[in-house]
Amino acid sequence: MEAFEWIRFFAGGALLVCGLLIFLIEIVGVFRFKYVLNRMHAAAMGDTLGIGCCLLGLILMCGFSFTSLKLFLVIVFLWFSSPVSSHLIARLEAATDEEPQMHYRQLLIDKKGNISERVLQEREDADGDLS
Repeated sequence: MEAFEWIRFFAGGALLVCGLLIFLIEIVGVFRFKYVLNRMHAAAMGDTLGIGCCLLGLILMCGFSFTSLKLFLVIVFLWFSSPVSSHLIARLEAATDEEPQMHYRQLLIDKKGNISERVLQEREDADGDLS
């Protein structure tokens, strides 16, 4: 039975280390990306997966008890709430973006299925202010 405890301990430790590595990658992504939606994507994906791995590691280390049930419920809550909240914040940012031409590109598909890219003009060109 002691071998099972060691296996459970090392598996929990491996999940904790995996979660911490995911958090490290998330931090690098948040500081490396330039556009806010890219940063938010890195943060949301890292939080969901990183917290999941860390809490699963704690569940394995703790054993199967009432505490592990509570930790599992925290995982379920975070998996439902984090993607929804980040999606709503991303929609708000995309709807209120004042300069979409700096961040987006538009792809057009004709009737034959050919894809072409339409370059969005600068804001001054669209307003006619070329001074």
